[in-house]
Amino acid sequence: MPDTPTFGRYAEIPYDQMTPEQQEGYRSLMETRGRLPGPNKIYVHNPKLVKVMGPLGAYFRTGYSLSEREREIAVVIINSKWHSAYPTNAHERAAKAAGLPADKVEALLSGLPTSFDDKREQVIYEMATCLANSRWVSKGLYDRAVAALGHEGVTDVICLMGFYTSVSMTLAFYDVPAGAEGMQR
Repeated sequence: MPDTPTFGRYAEIPYDQMTPEQQEGYRSLMETRGRLPGPNKIYVHNPKLVKVMGPLGAYFRTGYSLSEREREIAVVIINSKWHSAYPTNAHERAAKAAGLPADKVEALLSGLPTSFDDKREQVIYEMATCLANSRWVSKGLYDRAVAALGHEGVTDVICLMGFYTSVSMTLAFYDVPAGAEGMQR
């Protein structure tokens, strides 16, 4: 295994130096994602974890109850909370690409108040802000969220934020800078 870090503080494992289990995890991630982005470069070190995180990450890419704009509202809020440069930078770009106005994205990043005309986007903003700041979920917010998103949407927002908390913490721990590419595979 290389001693020189290749992705922030993390020294990625060349494929030919991975254990058979790590190679299996790597192949699984490549099949799911087509590439090895962000924390997956680190998760591959732990093949048991890859078996959980890979499918969970894939779930939040396709076939769940949130639009890309809605997803990015929650993800930008939770990534910026953890002060993790790599995912915050990536999702700032993704939020703008999904059609969120730059001033709204900047407010989300900075923890400044903003609002959305779309009822679902507004309730996701309120939920994500409340949960990211460890605040009590009021009955009114609960009622608005269930009415706008249903329980499927509510749990998608909550689990999405939990997933990106682990992404952000992983990338913050390994001090991965914005735009880091790591090893070419």
